[in-house]
Amino acid sequence: MAQGKAAGARLRKQLGTLYVDHHGWLSSWLQARLGCSHTAADLAQDTYVRLLVRGYLPEPEQSRRHLRRIASGLMIDHHRRRRIEAAYRGALSALPEPEVPSEETRAEVIDTLVRIDALLHKLPAKPRRAFLLSRLDGLSYPQIAQRLEVSVSSVEKYIARALEACFIAALEQRP
Repeated sequence: MAQGKAAGARLRKQLGTLYVDHHGWLSSWLQARLGCSHTAADLAQDTYVRLLVRGYLPEPEQSRRHLRRIASGLMIDHHRRRRIEAAYRGALSALPEPEVPSEETRAEVIDTLVRIDALLHKLPAKPRRAFLLSRLDGLSYPQIAQRLEVSVSSVEKYIARALEACFIAALEQRP
């Protein structure tokens, strides 16, 4: 028990040193890429939170490289979320006023769409594309096979793989 507390204290101290040594650089690096100091500050903080949650800190000579890699992934997530939000707002603008969902519902839908997007991006390209062609474009398996230049059997496997990933993710989200 005492050993775990000591390790936790050591991790927090090392993270504090890493933060003091590199936070200014990381914030500047993010701001140069994002053009927004507020978003850069948020993503810089999220970078350190991610390190703390993982419980792993890089060797001092690898610190900036490691921070940049984490921050780059967070920027990709940020841009992806912004695209999803814009697409959702566009879809909402086509709805008549009484059908527009509440702010709370909109936030929940966006969070769900972001999780689905992240899940689908973990799949290889063909299963992801087959799933989207089926679910969003309403194409039949033979149409998808023709579009992807694969057999119908392959499309069935791709869709099954995507559905399995969705099912597993849904199980992991259950309380």
